[in-house]
Amino acid sequence: MKQLFTMLMLFTISTLIAQEEAEKKKTFDLSGSVDAYYRANLTAPNDINQISPGTSFADLSGFALGMANIIASYEGEKVGFVADLVFGPRGEAASNTELNQIYVYWNVSKTVTLTLGKFNTFLGYEVIAPAGNFNYSTSYLFSNGPFSHIGLKADFQLSEDFSLMLAVMNQTDITEFNPDGSYALGAQLGYSDQFLNILYDDAGLGFEIDYTGGFNISDSFFLGLNAAYADNDGEGFSGVALYPQLSTSESFSIGLRGEYFETRSNNTGEDPSIFAVTLTGSYAIDDLIIKPELRIDSNSDAVYINNNLNPTSSLASFVLAAIYTFN
Repeated sequence: MKQLFTMLMLFTISTLIAQEEAEKKKTFDLSGSVDAYYRANLTAPNDINQISPGTSFADLSGFALGMANIIASYEGEKVGFVADLVFGPRGEAASNTELNQIYVYWNVSKTVTLTLGKFNTFLGYEVIAPAGNFNYSTSYLFSNGPFSHIGLKADFQLSEDFSLMLAVMNQTDITEFNPDGSYALGAQLGYSDQFLNILYDDAGLGFEIDYTGGFNISDSFFLGLNAAYADNDGEGFSGVALYPQLSTSESFSIGLRGEYFETRSNNTGEDPSIFAVTLTGSYAIDDLIIKPELRIDSNSDAVYINNNLNPTSSLASFVLAAIYTFN
């Protein structure tokens, strides 16, 4: 009788331990961010046709809203999902719906993962959610490249340092349905946080090759880099951006984005080019980040208006942003 009781106790304990271990491998997480900002032109009026740099987001004068970003994710031992919802002007500009990302994935093995659904682009240095960027305003390279894709991708961990991603997707930024049966192909080769990205989208963006990476020069100094070239039957863009960032304390850091960007077209004449410098400070107060930002855009053409209402090729502007993140 005692042996039977002992066996029952051992069975019960082992079952509880197995259940506890299984529950440890399944986690549900809720995270995201909320942001708002104030923006003012320093060398141009703030009440005429919303004069601003020709990039995505942070382009309204006065006090303005960014977006609310709510990410629900479930991670199991083999399968999981991510549902990333966005609300507000920044999210609306980046996505046709509130569904910024929504995908399911299957860890086929320790080195292979399949993902199906809508996911943010793998090209470029910057992302849609401001909490993922050092600078609050975005670059020309990011603004002219793809924002999101819908399709099937496979991630391979080739070794400790090397990774490979292959994808088949709808046309660039067509993320709700496929209107004409055409598809885009994508690939990413990674080595120690350096990534070479390729997108072929004959019916949409065309061909784009992109390098994204960065280097820790020291414990407090980081240098990021993004370079891209895109072509679609003679039209497209190219450019390079550097992101030096210096941490002066646990709560404050300062970063510079210097970018050269040019577009190409089939029209005769000189194609426009832009040189933009953005200086951003980042001050953390617990989960709140305050970002003051000074930006100067210089265009080869007189596309702006100065305070005297005369055409000019340069624009200086200031942004003060607040970003709250939660997890």
